[in-house]
Amino acid sequence: MKINLKQILLVFILPIITTTIISCSTDDGPSPLSNDTTPPGTVENLTVENLPGKARLTYNLPEDENLLYVIARYTLENGTKMEEKASYYSNNMVLEGFKGESEIEVTVRAVNKSEVESEPVTVTVAPEKAPIFDVFESLEANPDFGGLKVSAQNPTEESIAVLIMQRNDVGDWEPLPTSIYTKTSEISQSLRGFDTITQEFAIAVRDRWLNVTDTLFTEITPLYEQLMPKSSYRAVSLSNDAVTINNAYPVTNLWDNEFLEYWGSYFTARNLNLDSHLVTFDIGQKTKLSRLHIWAFSEPIGGQRLYYYLGAMKKFRIWGSNDPNNPDLDSWTLMGEYEVNKPSGLPYGQENNDDLLAARDGADYEIDINKPAVRYLRIESLENWAGGEFMAISEIHVYGNPDFVE
Repeated sequence: MKINLKQILLVFILPIITTTIISCSTDDGPSPLSNDTTPPGTVENLTVENLPGKARLTYNLPEDENLLYVIARYTLENGTKMEEKASYYSNNMVLEGFKGESEIEVTVRAVNKSEVESEPVTVTVAPEKAPIFDVFESLEANPDFGGLKVSAQNPTEESIAVLIMQRNDVGDWEPLPTSIYTKTSEISQSLRGFDTITQEFAIAVRDRWLNVTDTLFTEITPLYEQLMPKSSYRAVSLSNDAVTINNAYPVTNLWDNEFLEYWGSYFTARNLNLDSHLVTFDIGQKTKLSRLHIWAFSEPIGGQRLYYYLGAMKKFRIWGSNDPNNPDLDSWTLMGEYEVNKPSGLPYGQENNDDLLAARDGADYEIDINKPAVRYLRIESLENWAGGEFMAISEIHVYGNPDFVE
């Protein structure tokens, strides 16, 4: 089986590389800080601490009032030439990018303010295997609704890519645009949009220095899911549900195909003294749920739509039941708890194009496949973007498989 390593290594390069990669110099660079042509002394008592994919060098600096920094040069296992610098305020540096479990020669030099280098001191490092290999060992791929779910452990929170590959038209393995790029410690992500036929996938893990693990080959048969017909949805009123503003925005607005206008959205009253705001509805039949796709109401402010504003939910829960008569949440099953992230991180009331793109088409909130099949749903708003509990939702689509029940 042929894997196109060039595509794996070059097409999906992560954007941030913290260690300096050597580049060609030009005559237009900055001038030295002084005119001292005497080389500084060498670093001394150089010691090595080998770490996963890294090596820490500790040393004594030469006594030279013109000393500016210490530079280490080395070549990664994949042939990439690297440099790492540390100022004269520090007596150590961390070298990164190693695949690990091999010996690499490093040259270390002191550099003065005239950019004159000392004689080299050579040391051998032997880093432990890079963190991507532990991620790969924990990697799992399982069938999910409309695709597959990829899970792995990344305890050191390294910036990694989990490359999901399928064969292209000429039979080579090619990474999909939906490959996973993350630095979270717990990786659990569904990839959807696949036909419900058995398919081959190849999965590898790569770091930002283009080190790549072995490949996991697997066959996955995605599970069937459908948009539950909104014509079957019905409002349910329980005693602890929140009321709407002036009772003017009914629960049925949640599935009326209005995605922007306030008259087609659902709002709970802002002046209710509740720990959380709840809304309840019936999706028509008992269903193994895969996800809810929710569109937050976007406030028209100053000629633009703000999606992370006022009653748009920031933290919320989804509850399910097949016996909705008891309003006590202890009698309901928690289907999932969610927190909405604002891509830009801008202060409240400020949003950019990244925020718009992330929010305007709504977002999926996945239901764990191990949760029971249910017919009745409750949305519980815990916190909105204004810091309260009232909610403002434009539309909800419920996906699942009514035939996939226990």
